[in-house]
Amino acid sequence: MRTAQILRQTAETRIEVELDLDGTGRSDLHTGIGFFDHMLDQIARHGALDLKLHAAGDLHIDGHHTVEDVGITVGQALAKAVGDKAGIRRFGHAYVPLDEALSRVVIDFSGRPGLIWQVPFTRSSIGTFDVELAHEFFQGLVNHAFITVHVDNLRGDNAHHQCETVFKAFGRALRQAAEPDPRLGRQIPSTKGSL
Repeated sequence: MRTAQILRQTAETRIEVELDLDGTGRSDLHTGIGFFDHMLDQIARHGALDLKLHAAGDLHIDGHHTVEDVGITVGQALAKAVGDKAGIRRFGHAYVPLDEALSRVVIDFSGRPGLIWQVPFTRSSIGTFDVELAHEFFQGLVNHAFITVHVDNLRGDNAHHQCETVFKAFGRALRQAAEPDPRLGRQIPSTKGSL
């Protein structure tokens, strides 16, 4: 079973995550930030993973700590669920359009955290959601999942569409990269023999 349960508690947030990489796209999300829940649902739905997430954070200050710590906790859950990476495809990529917007995400379960972020949002907020927090979420995630992720919004005029294509593309690329490759058996997909 490629599942994980993580509880992360600090003076600023309390995050509980349950993740099943081999799910069906079900989600139960409660971060206190409606738009962020909508984006996390895109990852679950398009990544075909089950994600249960409950967050309590210092939203009276702003959403930064909550969003960043959700990224950290989801990253920890992802690292635990994928395990030693034996038999996975390792690499994944996806292009996702939404009307005028188009984004590309490429993932490598490299064992090395790295985020390349090229997302020129056309405005600074989507409702009350500060678009800078999208970067903070992914930075926390890659740092704790030990994956390399390249995110490029190739075009878009509507910031909501830009953001949604990024999260959908991440879900699709993640599904592809974490998927078991029947031809590999339990081999580690690396010439080094470990990731």
